[in-house]
Amino acid sequence: MKVGLLSDTHGHLDPRIPKLFHGVDHILHAGDIGHDGIIADLGLVAPVTAVLGNNDIGMHYRETEAVTLGDQVFLVHHIVQPTALHDRLARSVAHHRPAFLIFGHTHMRHDSVVDGVRFINPGYCGRPRFRQDRSVAVLELGTGESILTWHLLGTT
Repeated sequence: MKVGLLSDTHGHLDPRIPKLFHGVDHILHAGDIGHDGIIADLGLVAPVTAVLGNNDIGMHYRETEAVTLGDQVFLVHHIVQPTALHDRLARSVAHHRPAFLIFGHTHMRHDSVVDGVRFINPGYCGRPRFRQDRSVAVLELGTGESILTWHLLGTT
């Protein structure tokens, strides 16, 4: 199973993303979506689970989502500090016992394991600005090790 990971579109879906996600089974958007059209466009590629970001005021998504893909539990939440979870998120991790926690907000790629949970931030993928690195990721779930592939979108 392949899972497309992205965050921080801020209302802009880079036209390369649907091609990069071609063949994924599910897409996880870790917040700061911008508008519902982003999720509708991604939904043409694969089913989407999305969460609210701190800039998604008035949108109908939840702050945290848990989804099982293959035989793995994923938790998706926008603002996460992997080594210092806030109380509600810590309770959600204890309840769902995810293998993966997908997050955004920092606009920086991240991949670490803390207390048996793999924390992944696919990075920022909105409009090019401030020469900021932009990226998405694809996670391939297999028997044994999962393979994470970064797709860099450039800075300009």
